[in-house]
Order: sequence, then C-alpha cells, then structure tokens
Amino acid sequence: MKININADIGEGYGKFKMGNDEELMRLIGSANIACGMHAGDPTIMVQTVEFAKRENVSIGAHPGFNDVWGFGRRQIRMNPLDLEYSVTYQIGALQALAASRGARVTHVKPHGALNNMAHDDIDIAMAVGRGIKAADPDLVFVANVGSQMTRAGEQL
Repeated sequence: MKININADIGEGYGKFKMGNDEELMRLIGSANIACGMHAGDPTIMVQTVEFAKRENVSIGAHPGFNDVWGFGRRQIRMNPLDLEYSVTYQIGALQALAASRGARVTHVKPHGALNNMAHDDIDIAMAVGRGIKAADPDLVFVANVGSQMTRAGEQL
C-alpha cells in the first residue's frame, strides 16, 4: 500500500515565514501551495515550487478567499462567477510560476473557509469546480468523500 502525505504549504509573505517548508517537503508526497490570496506571494510560491521539485513532491494549488487578515478562514459570500474567476486566477498564477521553474501543477485543494463552504454548498462547489476546469481540465480536484465538492467534480 502506498500512502501520500499531503500538506498545506507556502503560506508565508516575504520575510515572514510560516513553518519550515523546505524541511517539511522531505516528509510529504504532495503539497498544496498558497496562491496569494489568503497567504503566499510570488516569491514564496516560486521558492515552494523549487523545494517541491527538488524533493519530487506533487505540486497543488491552494486557492482561498482574498482574506489575508483572516488567513482565509472567514466566510466571504461571493457571486459564483466572481468566485469561479478567482479560483482560475489563483491556479493560473501558480501554473505560470511553476512552469517558469520547469514544474507543473497536478491538483487543487481549496483552502480554509472556501473549502468548508464548498463542502456543504453545491453552488459554491460548482463555482470552484468550474474555476479548476477552466484552468486545466486535467487537474485532480481534491474533495472530501460525500461532499458537495465531490458531486461538483462528478458533474463537471
């Protein structure tokens, strides 16, 4: 049996680091990298991609609400189309930065309140799913079994 340990990572800003991403990367099989809304910035994203590439860790996008002060843990009600575009935008940013380092994004796992809301609300889940599909229809859509996100992934 093979077990994939997954972690949310790359959640610092500039000189402000959250944990030791480089060391953690040696212990995991896949990483969900913050995409600049709830945490992360382009420099942190590139550094985290480089750590993942060096350790052969699968790179995932970790989009969240534009909520730096609340670390993406506050519920933000958004128009579904705006949410879809925000998810695509965040994934696209990480895809471009990963490509600039010879790497690619393989999966998406929403962060914090966005993930929790999409778990329960099919409209939010569908917006997230459409955003993922627009960025790349081959991305793995990480969702909890039995959630609305699972249903959205199956429908899309």
